[in-house]
Amino acid sequence: QVQLVESGGGLVQAGASLRLSCEASGRTIRFSTMGWFRRAPGKEREFVAALRWSGSNTRYADSVKGRFTISRDNAKNTVYLQMNSLKPEDTAVYYCAEDLNSDDVYESWGQGTQVTVSS
Repeated sequence: QVQLVESGGGLVQAGASLRLSCEASGRTIRFSTMGWFRRAPGKEREFVAALRWSGSNTRYADSVKGRFTISRDNAKNTVYLQMNSLKPEDTAVYYCAEDLNSDDVYESWGQGTQVTVSS
């Protein structure tokens, strides 16, 4: 089973940028769809972004479209989430996940990284 470890979270002011990383180990994620999700305090986990294995098919939640960019480096077995123009409502624990069969079922999850955006 693949292990996913997120990093790059932190405390920033509104308008700042952060780049989250999700490093996979145990096997390649080259052929998997990878996704980012988040859970804000008191809220359900929500989808943020996804990237198919080909690297050319991306999906974003409407709330982050135009501000966040998901990408991958297959050589490093790593997925990224570039977050620009951060808003206080982006405050959440961010998780990366693997959809091994690209069927919108995410089987493996990381432990999460906290992102806090102050106003």
